[in-house]
Amino acid sequence: MHDLVIRGGLDSASINRYYRCGMNVHSSPNTMKNQDKRSNIIQAALDLIVERGFHGTSMAMVAQKADVGAGTIYHYFESKEALIKELYRELEEKIMVALWEGDPVSKPIRERFIHLWTVLLKYFIAHPLYFRYVQQYHNSPYGVSLRRDALSKGDDRYIFKNLFEEGVSQKVIKDLPLSMLSALAFGPLLTLARDHTLGFVILDDTLIAETVEACWDGIKK
Repeated sequence: MHDLVIRGGLDSASINRYYRCGMNVHSSPNTMKNQDKRSNIIQAALDLIVERGFHGTSMAMVAQKADVGAGTIYHYFESKEALIKELYRELEEKIMVALWEGDPVSKPIRERFIHLWTVLLKYFIAHPLYFRYVQQYHNSPYGVSLRRDALSKGDDRYIFKNLFEEGVSQKVIKDLPLSMLSALAFGPLLTLARDHTLGFVILDDTLIAETVEACWDGIKK
């Protein structure tokens, strides 16, 4: 999952497109019906994959749960792989919208870090299905190329990667390879988000703040 949080790829134009999606008051009944079918398919895939895994979920099962015809699902997604990747893309976009909102871009590195990590942890706690799907995606072969891209791509939209690089440049973050910084900064957060989802620990605001501080302590210079 580290590649999602490193990549953080969403600019303001993408955010605006996200908020406009499905909100055109002039949409025809057929268009709205198609959007509903697509949304039902996406939700069905999310529910099934989180519980049964990628291999244990078939397109026929998704179609049945979404209450659409077995052939209809292929009108929206040409293959199971396409559905899996699109579901991930949509979840990533939702997460990044939450992260971009209120991001104190002009503040010091530590303040930005605390804000972003707090928002991310609270989002995962509030959306356990999203968290479980994204975690599963990144622990599967689907996440391999994504991780390579996350660790190598130079792009101003990649806010976490840029935050690490700026922190190293300003000598407030340890000068370590990006993969190591990612493991140190996100490891505690992801582990506790998982344990909260499983009921092993209940993260209140105090524990969330302490978790985020521990993540910062792991990479600060």
